[in-house]
Amino acid sequence: MGRKFGVSFSWKRALGISSAKAGISRKIGIPLTKTGRQQKLGRLIMKLFGFK
Repeated sequence: MGRKFGVSFSWKRALGISSAKAGISRKIGIPLTKTGRQQKLGRLIMKLFGFK
């Protein structure tokens, strides 16, 4: 497809939803995105088995 140039608009950022979710995520210590949760779980399992 290629890169898009110009101005992008996010209604979630405009309403403050993105920053609210980020704040909640930092407070509880668990990412709210599926990928973030998977990565956190993967790191936890690696630590439990003694890898890095």
